[in-house]
Amino acid sequence: MIKSKSAAQKPPKHLRTATSHWWNEVVAEYALDSHHVRLLTKACEAFDRSEQAREALLKHGLTFEDRFGSPHARPECAIERDSRLAFARLVREIGLDVSPKTIPANDLTAFVWSTTRVFSIESPSY
Repeated sequence: MIKSKSAAQKPPKHLRTATSHWWNEVVAEYALDSHHVRLLTKACEAFDRSEQAREALLKHGLTFEDRFGSPHARPECAIERDSRLAFARLVREIGLDVSPKTIPANDLTAFVWSTTRVFSIESPSY
């Protein structure tokens, strides 16, 4: 992705203030297709959800006791974990883990090569 010429879009109103600022920064920095903007919005929502869960965990603690006195993890633990994972995957899917400054302006081959992961499987030597 390359720098965007215009950022006429606005972030969704339901995002937190800090997340809205980050949404604006990303839209201004990258030239995003419409489906990437939707993925960015989902990433922001996942981030906000993980923050909500984190705040609830700070307030209520990590565990609760059932009626028999056995400790259990609060549901917010799973919500925080799943939301963080969703955020990380969406950021990677959009391509925000590649800095636009590292991509030469006229060299698409370098960009494709830098984002391709090559795995080699070597047979063990006995």
